[in-house]
Amino acid sequence: MRKRFAVCIDNKGYEASLIPRKIYEVIPDERAAQDSFVRVIDESGEDYLFHASHFAFIELPEDVERAVIAA
Repeated sequence: MRKRFAVCIDNKGYEASLIPRKIYEVIPDERAAQDSFVRVIDESGEDYLFHASHFAFIELPEDVERAVIAA
C-alpha cells in the first residue's frame, strides 16, 4: 500500500509545527477525515491532527516517494 502525502499550503496558527511548501506524510485516520482533519507527522516528529484546509494532497511518483520517505 502506497503512502499518502500532502503539501502545506497554509501554516497560519501553526508556524512552529508546519512549514509552507513542505511535503508531509499523511497518517491514515478515517475518524479525523470525517471531520475534515488530517493526521500528519509535523516538525516535532510526532503525528498530530490539522484541518485539511492547511494542505494540498499530492501523489508522488514511486521513486520520489521512496526518496521522501528515506529523507
